[in-house]
Amino acid sequence: MSPTTLPRTSGPPKKPPKTARFAAIEVLCRLQLTKRPIKPLLDAVAEECRLAENERALAMNLAYGVLRRRDCLALLIGRLCRHPLHRLEPFVHHALEVGLFQLFFLDRIPASAAVNETVNALKSSRLPQRLQGFVNGILRESIRQGPALSELIAAPPAGGACLNHPSWLTRRWQRHFGEAEMRRICARNNLEPLLVLRVNTARVTKEAFCLRLSDQGIAWRHGSFAPEAVVLPDYSGAIPGLPGYEEGHFLVQDEATQLTTLLLGPFLPQCSYLDACAGLGGKTCHLAALAPGLGLNLFAIEPDARRYLKLRENLQRLFPGHSCVMKQCTLGEFARDCRTSFHGILIDAPCSGTGVTGRHPDIRWNREETDLLRYQVEQLGLIEIAAGLVREAGVIVYATCSLEPEENQEVVRRFLERHPDFHLSDPTHYLPAAAGRFVKNLFFCPRPEETIDGFFAARLVRQ
Repeated sequence: MSPTTLPRTSGPPKKPPKTARFAAIEVLCRLQLTKRPIKPLLDAVAEECRLAENERALAMNLAYGVLRRRDCLALLIGRLCRHPLHRLEPFVHHALEVGLFQLFFLDRIPASAAVNETVNALKSSRLPQRLQGFVNGILRESIRQGPALSELIAAPPAGGACLNHPSWLTRRWQRHFGEAEMRRICARNNLEPLLVLRVNTARVTKEAFCLRLSDQGIAWRHGSFAPEAVVLPDYSGAIPGLPGYEEGHFLVQDEATQLTTLLLGPFLPQCSYLDACAGLGGKTCHLAALAPGLGLNLFAIEPDARRYLKLRENLQRLFPGHSCVMKQCTLGEFARDCRTSFHGILIDAPCSGTGVTGRHPDIRWNREETDLLRYQVEQLGLIEIAAGLVREAGVIVYATCSLEPEENQEVVRRFLERHPDFHLSDPTHYLPAAAGRFVKNLFFCPRPEETIDGFFAARLVRQ
């Protein structure tokens, strides 16, 4: 089927309101054009379209879902559409992706609604009626061929496996982890991740928090590895709608990140700790909760203005009146004026993020293999600066959410070659027993599983 064969109709198109389907398609168009992270793109489009919270959640589900199933959707479009994909108008291409994702991967949306609402999104964009008819015809034809197309996805032709990851990345994982593990990681990343919380035990017990969840009919279970982790397997609402949010009883935080903070231990009274890449503040808040009453001196720095604002908000929500010293600056800027010698420094370094492509599926399509060495230069710079700020017998925990050795083992190896006064310390002693299986060659390096992201951490102790 080709858009050039469809009859033109007369009359001005009726313009429906901009809904979740329009927002999802528009986000995918902007992502293709800019390669920016999808979250700020989604926030901007949702605000422009004035989406209600439930519509925003649906737009996010659709956009993220398309990114997790891109290879499968390309296979479907290629079978249904004779027009070359690269010549399709971007909004039309992404509309087909959004429509087919609903039809083949979401069982709670009726087929008629999926088709009609996707076509209405094209009307909202004022695309010609012939293109609206083209998308309508493709989607309805996919319904007629449903069983055969479902088999095509399940057993694609030779050379067309639906791994839904770029080939440069799957080749690397196959080389490093083997064929079976590469396929397992891809399959895991293509599922919608579970929501994982860390209970702020400085303000509420885990038992009391879970009781509140049960009282409101919210299903929960204990995390598999981190002691304060709680998993909500079915929750799809807004995070501020959870009980205890305003009281600072929890923070959204993956189990790998929760475990990494523990590697700064043992925590002793009156010691000084620096979160050198604080981000939204999850690790800083964890440090504040780990050792109540010890009088720890906590510092947190974050150069990005948006993340720094969220850092301040999260710290204030979880620990009103906290004494953590916060600065919006780079680690290099902080080091120039710093007079503190730290017992522990946590560097959750900027990285390619290949370990969290399930949670952030845009990453897999926005990265190139050449990015890895560029990140490595920045990572080595950060750990070099940290080495000048840590005291004797102090510890640097170097971490990334990457699976790539250039950003992980290679960074540590090169650092230790330059700094013989540091040595690699076994992280097993600081982890719960259940997490011990993630330690390989003195590195904490889980790969994506149901409640834990792909991650890497090394515990470096100064002699």
